[in-house]
Amino acid sequence: MHDDFVIDAGAWIGSHVPETTAIVLSVIALPAFLLASRLALRALHAGGIGPLLWLRTRTPLGVAWVLLVARLDLSLLQPDGAAAAWLVFALQLALIAGFTWLAMRIVQAGGEAVTLRRGGLELPEDPKLLDTNLHARGALTRARVLTRVVNLIVILIGVGLALMSIPGVRRIGTSLLASAGIAGVVVGFAARPVLSNLLAGLQIALTEPIRLNDVLIVQGEWGRVEEITGTYVVFRIWDDRRLILPLQWFIEHPFENWTRTSASLLATVFLWVDYTMPIEPIRAELKRLCAADPDWDQRYALVHVTESNDHALQVRLLMSAANSARAWELRCRVREAMVSYLQREWPQHLPNRRLNWQPDDPLAGPAALSPRAGGGA
Repeated sequence: MHDDFVIDAGAWIGSHVPETTAIVLSVIALPAFLLASRLALRALHAGGIGPLLWLRTRTPLGVAWVLLVARLDLSLLQPDGAAAAWLVFALQLALIAGFTWLAMRIVQAGGEAVTLRRGGLELPEDPKLLDTNLHARGALTRARVLTRVVNLIVILIGVGLALMSIPGVRRIGTSLLASAGIAGVVVGFAARPVLSNLLAGLQIALTEPIRLNDVLIVQGEWGRVEEITGTYVVFRIWDDRRLILPLQWFIEHPFENWTRTSASLLATVFLWVDYTMPIEPIRAELKRLCAADPDWDQRYALVHVTESNDHALQVRLLMSAANSARAWELRCRVREAMVSYLQREWPQHLPNRRLNWQPDDPLAGPAALSPRAGGGA
């Protein structure tokens, strides 16, 4: 009895090879994937990009594997495909979506690997920490921008493949390309913003005119680059407003980048004093103020007389700081302290307006007499 069952089963398997193969594939597909996942999890302690790549891609890889096995089983069970044409079409679209998802996760893992190699760089929230390593910020910018640009390309390719797999859309596209070249021109103009931003993103990632956390002057506003996506840049203004600009804007318009090669800056303060004011006390006071200020980077603390007119002298105080945020704070504190110093120690040498009154002048009178007519530093 048992031998007869074995002979009958062997005969059935021999006469139903496609069905047997489909059953075997369906049975071993899930255990094989779970075994591969367990082996990969055991290798997580090895470090490197391999574990990260597996963690990011195991879910879409599992979905793509199941869909691929289902598609193969369907082709074995229905070689002609006539009985389940709608199912074949659905599985084909699902496979395109699954592999598109898998490709996007691979690209994301590559970008995260670059970040991890840089020690998991995080952008500082404190504007006084904008002097973070420029090379590391450049690498992070390239990783993020290229990841988003490549993901956008992957999505466009996936959508294109999905549309071209639809017979009606394929026929319409073929007839348009064959009959009217003007359609390509129309499509090109319609896709121009997307393509221009895509190319601008590649150019920004490769040439680095801006980086994440760069301090810029854009349209008269001071701020820093908070985020760079595949299509636009989020510019955080000093008062926490956000200015959203397309990537193409930074290619076509001039702007100031205060952290292009270094974050350090020179801060200036201008004072007006009387001609009788000695300059050396101002120079000594500036050095004293800078030495006591935590935002001074000990490079420059200079005093120059930069201009003179018929009323007063213009004195420029030049200080150095590690970045623009520190320079702003240093400049404000030095200006306040220096004005207080002049008012306290040298009030007689603040800017004066002098009038020479001659008593024998018939046009002059007591109202014209004003030995000091206001002024300020």
